[in-house]
Amino acid sequence: MTDIRHSGGQVSLFALSLLGAAIAIYLTAVHYENVPLVCSTSGLIDCSRVLSSNYSVVPGTAIPITIPGLFWCVVSAILAFVGWRVAPEQRNVRIAEFAWSLLGMLTVFYLVYVEIVRLHTICAWCTALHVIILVMLL
Repeated sequence: MTDIRHSGGQVSLFALSLLGAAIAIYLTAVHYENVPLVCSTSGLIDCSRVLSSNYSVVPGTAIPITIPGLFWCVVSAILAFVGWRVAPEQRNVRIAEFAWSLLGMLTVFYLVYVEIVRLHTICAWCTALHVIILVMLL
């Protein structure tokens, strides 16, 4: 029988992963399909400037960093699903979730550094995903 405390946490992680994936899909669509960007484009919050900077793609490629972000969210969702429905009592799943979230948080530190120090502006959508990753780590 699954402990409700564990399954509730896994459901939350699963839901946050799906929300993060939705943000990553939206930002990928903005990059490739010229989907309208719903965000401020002036002042401290300037999504357009962040998303069109050299830092918005994987170095040496034309792949937007939203693609690895989407991959991160999908893996997080899979881990949460496994922890929720497949192997709720497996300690290894929890360790994998923590390690994966820690990797995500290290990436967030770099991206926030780029936004604040290099670009002097932030993207509200990026920040939303960064907060999701932080909450998932906690």
